[in-house]
Amino acid sequence: MTQLQTLQGQFQGALLQDQPAVAGLLAANREAQFGVYRNAYRARLRAALRDNFEVLPLVMGDEAFDALAHAYIAAHPSRHYSLRWFGHQLCAFMADNDALLEHPAMLDLARMEWALRQAFDAPPAALLTPAELAAVPPQDWAELQFTLHPSVQLLDLRWAVGPVWHAMKSGQADVPPPEALDHALLVWRQGMSTQWKSLTPTEAVFVQCLIAGQRFGAVCQALAQRVGEDAAAPTAVNLLCQLLGTGAICSLPSH
Repeated sequence: MTQLQTLQGQFQGALLQDQPAVAGLLAANREAQFGVYRNAYRARLRAALRDNFEVLPLVMGDEAFDALAHAYIAAHPSRHYSLRWFGHQLCAFMADNDALLEHPAMLDLARMEWALRQAFDAPPAALLTPAELAAVPPQDWAELQFTLHPSVQLLDLRWAVGPVWHAMKSGQADVPPPEALDHALLVWRQGMSTQWKSLTPTEAVFVQCLIAGQRFGAVCQALAQRVGEDAAAPTAVNLLCQLLGTGAICSLPSH
């Protein structure tokens, strides 16, 4: 490690930890000014976390969220050129430090919020149209391989945080705590708006198959285990049409 790298590490340690600057790193009369800068730097990072996780601080409360933010900033200083991505490790940090959470559902809420942010920033893609799908010959359906839009994400959640997120975004007061509920949450972007939907177990199996790249025939076989062989293909077509209407499926590759 070079001397410059050592000094940079010492400066960052003093900036992020509640300790004075390393002796000799700053002139004696600059310690107070450094403290002002350190506080402003931390405040900027806390503000970035509040921007990137809008609902989480509303549910946790300012004191609890600031304590979480302080611990996260110390453990994971910003290393990206844009603060828009600051917080990409917050969910993993929360999972490893659950003592900072007054309610375990806060982790699922953070995961949902980060997924929505990722969906908004996902690249565009050409979408499958009803006319394009109708033009596929019946004998080719079993081999069709559908690709989901880059914004699509499927989260396995343990708490029903969707209604809480919606209530807080709507400005409702006295929102009850989320109920325990194992379910899958689908997140995607339609146009310029992010969307989410809690899925039934059958819907979740269907989306999981598409994410795994399974062909339509294999998707129907997977659904048959839940709805029976006779209902598998109609169910798959119905679910496909639903996704088609949400703009979550990309155009088929040309042959």
